Amino acid sequence: MTATLIARDLTAAHGDRVLFSDLELVVAPGDVIGLVGANGAGKSTLLRMLAGLATPETGTVRRTPPTATVGHLPQEPERRPGETVRDFLARRTGVGAVQRDLDAATEALVAGERGADDAYAEALERWLGLGGADLEERAGAVAADLGLTVALDQPMTSLSGGQAARAGLASLLLSRYDVFLLDEPTNDLDLDGLERLEAFVTQLRAGTVLVSHDREFLTRTVNRVVELDLSQRQVRTYGGGYRAYLTEREVARRQAREDYDEYADKLSTLRERARLQRSWTDKGVRNARRKATDGDKHVRHARTEASEKQAAKARQTQRLIERLEEVEEPRKEWELRMEIAAAPRSGAVVATLRDAVVRRGSFVLGPVNLEVSWADRVAITGANGAGKSTLLAALLGRVPLDAGHGALGPGVVVGEVDQARGLFLGDEPLLDAFGAAVPDLSPADARTLLAKFALRSAHVLRPATSLSPGERTRAALALLQARGVNLLVLDEPTNHLDLPAIEQLESALDAYAGTLLLVTHDRRMLDAVRVTRRVELSHGRVTDRAV
Repeated sequence: MTATLIARDLTAAHGDRVLFSDLELVVAPGDVIGLVGANGAGKSTLLRMLAGLATPETGTVRRTPPTATVGHLPQEPERRPGETVRDFLARRTGVGAVQRDLDAATEALVAGERGADDAYAEALERWLGLGGADLEERAGAVAADLGLTVALDQPMTSLSGGQAARAGLASLLLSRYDVFLLDEPTNDLDLDGLERLEAFVTQLRAGTVLVSHDREFLTRTVNRVVELDLSQRQVRTYGGGYRAYLTEREVARRQAREDYDEYADKLSTLRERARLQRSWTDKGVRNARRKATDGDKHVRHARTEASEKQAAKARQTQRLIERLEEVEEPRKEWELRMEIAAAPRSGAVVATLRDAVVRRGSFVLGPVNLEVSWADRVAITGANGAGKSTLLAALLGRVPLDAGHGALGPGVVVGEVDQARGLFLGDEPLLDAFGAAVPDLSPADARTLLAKFALRSAHVLRPATSLSPGERTRAALALLQARGVNLLVLDEPTNHLDLPAIEQLESALDAYAGTLLLVTHDRRMLDAVRVTRRVELSHGRVTDRAV
């Protein structure tokens, strides 16, 4: 079925803060719309509204035809206790919910209830349209193709991070919605997964709206960009792909600044002219009063006439000011200016593994022989499940070795942004969780630092676990600025960060003088960040080469 999603005059707010207003959007078959904007601009909120999962303050969302199916696939796929991989795939593809509707309609039909025929026909049509008839067969084939070797009856909670990422990708590849709403679909995908996702999105006939902070993915997939500009409180639509958007946005911002500067200069000139004219008028009036006893009526007339002319000029200038079309000054965007505080340097050898072996179930890492020296900048790459996070844990001494030896060097101070942002998953307020990690920092200083990372009063008293993934990532980055480190460990640091923050992180990494271990599938970051070595993992085996 070809379907169109139409949003009219949408307004969304968070508390007393308006996120966007008067938003108009048409998602037609074949559209791939990239939704961009800073963290907190309302991108996920808009996707939920388009999916019918959230109610706008004003406006409407309409599907044409009304029976069209809309798939909303949010970031951080939920792993529910007791849910198997099979159940997860059925839920994410929409087949599970429609299967329940079909079962209920079948029971009603057997019971001879009024209207059961129509309900059954509608449920059957939706079930067939979503691919319910052959989901089981397709699920096995797609899982095998992606290298997801676990049984479909295995609980989702037992899967590793890499396996869960593959399951999430499988649920997308199996989906047959009429409209797709994808929130950060690239998170945690390896390069092979990214290529498969790109092929899937670009070959879709259905309309698609996606949120992603993967610049290369946006460049390769989208044909239109909608920007939620929170600082300017505007919604802008750009035709063409992501590169065209960047060019047009820069031109538009430069033009907006030039227009405002021209307006401000003209307004300043007119106000100065009006001030001088009023001054001259007042001076003329004072002179006329002081010399009112002058007996020459021609001189008095000339003075009066001159004063009136100046007053008329002042009134004319004031009218010019009033008629001048106001140009609003472009608001300065919030910008993360990040620095990574450096601790005193460690010893010459930062971390070593000698014939190290780690076993996790059927997975075996090693044997690994690896030495990381002071100021090494190491990019660690490999497919999901290849052992990247396990290698990091072994280097940092956080997992027991089943064989071999590992050690951190003297004076090593570790700063880490891990995949789960684990320090900020508890129920305690963010300020308390942050303060526990940097006890020497006063609460006032902690608040100030978090505010620099756009985590203000509305965030710091909330339970840490209630923060969005992007907010938890910014909190983890703030820690790097709060305490000195000389070994920086970043495991997928760009997940959930907005584009300006990613660029600031890249800049901070360029200036960082210590030792760096970087795990990322962000292709632009791998190109942008200077590294001295690349460590590649494949099926638990390590290849180390200088760059």
